[in-house]
Amino acid sequence: MNELTPESLELVRDHTVYACVMGSRAFGLATEASDTDRRGVYLAPTPLFWRFDKPPTHVEGPRDEEFSWELERFCELALRANPNILECLHSPLVERVTPVGEELLSLRAAFLSRRAHTSFSRYAASQHGKLVADVRIHGAPRWKHAMHLLRLLLSCRDLLRTGRLTIDAGPHRDRLLAVRRGELAWDEVDAWMARLTKESDAALTTTPLPESPDHARVSDFLHRARRASAG
Repeated sequence: MNELTPESLELVRDHTVYACVMGSRAFGLATEASDTDRRGVYLAPTPLFWRFDKPPTHVEGPRDEEFSWELERFCELALRANPNILECLHSPLVERVTPVGEELLSLRAAFLSRRAHTSFSRYAASQHGKLVADVRIHGAPRWKHAMHLLRLLLSCRDLLRTGRLTIDAGPHRDRLLAVRRGELAWDEVDAWMARLTKESDAALTTTPLPESPDHARVSDFLHRARRASAG
């Protein structure tokens, strides 16, 4: 992570265009012990790019559990269907939004495509491998991580089925929290994960999502934002 400098602090403080709460609170899975994970997007003033030292692509802080991306980096990752980035655009807990942020949110559908199947699946496979390793070494997985992986798999399946990304896990809250508490056997949890993976694969064959995101629309938005920032 990059070090928090006065300049990076200023970028988050003065140039954030969109900020939201993510994690369990946004997913409808919060408990009394849940942290407040904040995510944001800042638009670095265009003149800062005219120097040899470019503005940072991301900033960690200044508050605990806070992380922000520069607008271009955020859009780049969203076009790649990065799960964490796409979910940020769909948080129900928005803390700050400027006109540029409003336009960014209006582009939610432009970022969605069948690429989500690949990106979500790869991320899920990586996380599943870590859980399996925990079971092998410690006899049990990290149940909180197992809960969040199940939530991600549910989100991916429903995205492919409907063409809409929904991050609220409310309908599955009770069972997911039971997983977090370790009340379900690992074999049962693992079978649920495998079933959701198969359902996502099946949904890909009939998904209403386009083959690729609307890169031209996002590029036009970014160009206009940069030009307006140039003053």
